[in-house]
Amino acid sequence: MQQKCERLQKILSAYGIASRRDAEVIISSGRVRVNGKIATLGESANACTDVIEVDGKPLAQKSEPVYIMLSKPVGYLTTASDDRGRKTVMELLSDVGTRVYPVGRLDLNSEGLLLLTNDGDFANTVSHPSNGKLKVYEVGVRGDIAKAIELLQKPVIIPENDDTTTAVVKAESVKLISKTASGGYIEIAIKDGRNRQVRKMCTVCGLHVINLKRKRIGDVELGDLEIGKWRHLTASEVKSLG
Repeated sequence: MQQKCERLQKILSAYGIASRRDAEVIISSGRVRVNGKIATLGESANACTDVIEVDGKPLAQKSEPVYIMLSKPVGYLTTASDDRGRKTVMELLSDVGTRVYPVGRLDLNSEGLLLLTNDGDFANTVSHPSNGKLKVYEVGVRGDIAKAIELLQKPVIIPENDDTTTAVVKAESVKLISKTASGGYIEIAIKDGRNRQVRKMCTVCGLHVINLKRKRIGDVELGDLEIGKWRHLTASEVKSLG
């Protein structure tokens, strides 16, 4: 049980409501009340003594920590809900038995390894840039692969989300998997995880991405997990990610 005041987004994350980033959105949209009053972003509370409600429902007792991996298909959003009615990864997790939320992101048109949990501290540890876990992607592309691999092995300047600023990023490794007349497949490993980073790196280096699949995070591998299916992480896998 929590014995002190903490930021609401941290409390919501610890209780498995959402990641801290998504919790900030929930708070900002006026969906959270503390002792009957609509909460504001940055507000603190005591989960033991204050009445905290989300969408009119008080926080339930903390669930046992759950750590799973999903083989995310293309066409699913990595979010708990979507106001436009699009499919989300949560639709694939109805049999998990408790509420979990994504750790990090895979965009709509990407597939592969996605971690989910109800443990806010674990999610923040894995997501934090200082964690330094390699994320390995298999990328199907069209274009001059030989030239692109040479460029991808050097620092690359990519646009940020607002398209008005840029960031300098670098792959930890780039490997040729297979080559065809029009393109082929390459493997790219990165440590940082900016939005759509691998896609942007490929575009900047003259490649058109056909499909993108995350195969590994740290020592945790997707393996042969069937697309759309999930499994619990082993204790050693959870430990390796912390």
